[in-house]
Amino acid sequence: MKRLKRFVMIFIVLLALLVLGVFMFMKQPQFGRKPTGARLERIKQSPNYRDGQFQNESNTPALAEGASYLKVMVNFFFGKSQLNVPPAPIPSQKTDLLHLDPAENILVWFGHSSYFMQIDGKKFLVDPVLSGHASPVTFTTPSFKGTDIYSVADLPEIDYLLISHDHYDHLDYETILKLKSKVKQVVTGLGTGEHFEYWGYEPAKIIEKDWNETAVLGDGFNIHITPARHFSGREFSRNTALWVSMVLQTPKHKIFIGGDSGYDHHFKKIGEKFGGFDLALLECGQYNEAWKYIHMMPEETVLAAKELNAKKLMPVHWAKFSLALHDWNEPIQRAVAEAGKQNIPLVTPLIGQKVNLDGDQTWRQWWKEDEIQSR
Repeated sequence: MKRLKRFVMIFIVLLALLVLGVFMFMKQPQFGRKPTGARLERIKQSPNYRDGQFQNESNTPALAEGASYLKVMVNFFFGKSQLNVPPAPIPSQKTDLLHLDPAENILVWFGHSSYFMQIDGKKFLVDPVLSGHASPVTFTTPSFKGTDIYSVADLPEIDYLLISHDHYDHLDYETILKLKSKVKQVVTGLGTGEHFEYWGYEPAKIIEKDWNETAVLGDGFNIHITPARHFSGREFSRNTALWVSMVLQTPKHKIFIGGDSGYDHHFKKIGEKFGGFDLALLECGQYNEAWKYIHMMPEETVLAAKELNAKKLMPVHWAKFSLALHDWNEPIQRAVAEAGKQNIPLVTPLIGQKVNLDGDQTWRQWWKEDEIQSR
């Protein structure tokens, strides 16, 4: 009996130490902070906030019917494809962003969902992740070899930093800290600004909006915050900040910034409301049937672009991190096949390659196996 009591006491002590260790670890700044005070009170007034959290427009379970967290974890550890990671470094080009012609209207992709845009004289940066990993710890979810060709030092002063939601592959603590002196204004969804204030950004620099609200930037520039079908969270609690898509309207351009989203009716509604887009940047990767409601299949990405009435589609959310089970280049292969059927032009640059937003370009299919392995 004494031995049993001693064992129980040791177990309780070890469990308490483990819980304390996890608690202390989760207090590190990279996890951010949940909204409080006036920000939380504003959130509670949102029509999209119910039962203590933000809600999608449609019922959106984290896992699809028949899936379980146990199955998902087993597949993550034992079911990944052999080509889940590229067999050789990803090819790239490096554009000098510090000495651009101010009259150019261009986009430069950094891989995954991170990109820089100079449009009508303003500079925009979207969901930058330049730390080499997409997680709160450096040894997990590393970027693919060859993709880290840009650092914050390579970026000019940014007029508007746009953040779609607070997941680690879209809101990177290390990158955001280094950007602080370069960013004039942050535009994001309700609640995400709490992270920025916690990390030392001035409140006056942060614009937070709800779905169907507009950030009027002046001089003919507007950012309309539009719905997405996803979720948020950097720790155990979810959906305390809003996940968004964005419509960027400039004096001469209209661009849809999709963030992360499962397929739903909001794409058609946005296309009808805004009358189409010069370019749609939509997620295409990190999908699986087990979580099909929060990430689109590539064929749905093409359908969403069609419903948005987009003249061109640029698939993003691929080519830098492995966050699903599919081959690293499967998303773009499926998107190319479907876009051909639907007659939707694709924009498929190398990481770092300059995309001309005012004209047409020819793109090579650099992701093909023989192209990668020949490097």
